[in-house]
Amino acid sequence: MENHDHTALIKKLLACVEACENCATACLNEQEVKPMVRCISLDRDCADICSQAARLLERRSEIAHQYLVLCEEICHMCAEECGMHDHEHCQRCAAACRECAEACHEHHQPITQD
Repeated sequence: MENHDHTALIKKLLACVEACENCATACLNEQEVKPMVRCISLDRDCADICSQAARLLERRSEIAHQYLVLCEEICHMCAEECGMHDHEHCQRCAAACRECAEACHEHHQPITQD
């Protein structure tokens, strides 16, 4: 893996993790939780995947830049779902996910198998 400074990307990933965790927790506290099930599920997946991406970048893993392809995908999915809800926490999460997806897109490399 190339020796780039990934500080800004890691910050975006961790900001996305925080937004997703906050959104999932807030969704669980809504009066009507059932309509929020997909949102909560994607929030949790996105938080886990972004957290793992940050760890891979921190340790300069050989697969880190390939893993960002998956990260970009889940961020798009989560942003789309959260964006459909009017709750402030969902809108903040959607914005963080969109920003993270863009950052991942700028840094990822295609998945290859040798």
